[in-house]
Amino acid sequence: MPEIILANHSSDALNRAIGRLRAGGIVAVPTETVYGLAADATNGEAVAKIFAAKQRPSFNPLICHVDGMVMAQEYGRFGSVAERLANTFWPGPLTLVLPLLPDCGIHDLVTAGLDSIGLRCPRGFARQVISALGRPLAAPSANRSGRISPTSAQHVAEEFADETLLVLDAGPCETGLESTIMKIDGSKLVLLRPGAITAEEIAEVAGQAVELPDTDGKVLAPGMLQSHYAPDAQVRLECETCPKGAAWLGFGNRTAPPNACAALNLSETSNLVEAAANLYAYLKQLDASGTEVICVSPIPNEDLGIAINDRLRRAAAPRCVESSE
Repeated sequence: MPEIILANHSSDALNRAIGRLRAGGIVAVPTETVYGLAADATNGEAVAKIFAAKQRPSFNPLICHVDGMVMAQEYGRFGSVAERLANTFWPGPLTLVLPLLPDCGIHDLVTAGLDSIGLRCPRGFARQVISALGRPLAAPSANRSGRISPTSAQHVAEEFADETLLVLDAGPCETGLESTIMKIDGSKLVLLRPGAITAEEIAEVAGQAVELPDTDGKVLAPGMLQSHYAPDAQVRLECETCPKGAAWLGFGNRTAPPNACAALNLSETSNLVEAAANLYAYLKQLDASGTEVICVSPIPNEDLGIAINDRLRRAAAPRCVESSE
């Protein structure tokens, strides 16, 4: 059974987390995006425990979390554009996929054998853990592969109810969506996964356009497979109404249909930041109602809405095994 301990301003929580990580264990850590299942990224046996706990396919790379630019430059090759992006958006919800430096010590399981590495500097307690450990953390979202990502410590404990897992509780996640993933491929900027930091914001800082990846099905980063972030219930999108017995996930001033068995509104004021923060928690709540269908009202496909709709499309897709953060 998981053990939840308060993380903020707690030296006991930090010491216990570091002790477990140095011993090759895994720990659930809070970030501003979602809660992550973390292990020392240089320890292959520890990283393997993440894959086992998540039931995650090994062909899917993990994001490597660092405490800042100095640590990041030990593992990835930064050009001028990558440096500008990191200096602007770190710590924060941006992952940069860069050329992997040879013999840097990151285990092959983290990179899935690719010659690139995804690097991110998170905000909050996770960054303190990384600094105290002195090594980067591999930390995908703390959920079973393909399932809804956790935005609270309780979500993690429920997902891994049968595991002996240390869960560091820093309250609800601020952003509530996994990081934007941007690959810097030579002179090109390629958006692998949308997130809270938009392509437009990145293009402005980089001084060049952002491209979309080739649709060849190759997994270059987490969250790229078709099916992901899925509840047990079937998810239907762009709904104006719902059948009797279905649950309703609304947005804006749309009124919930009277025949819905349960209803929640991501943001009654049409605030996309609020909607993103509520998305996974509300999907979990509606799924817990026992409904077989969750109907989602339209959400504007602009700014942060692009990332929200990306997660919802994958939640609604035909099911397959995947992973996330």
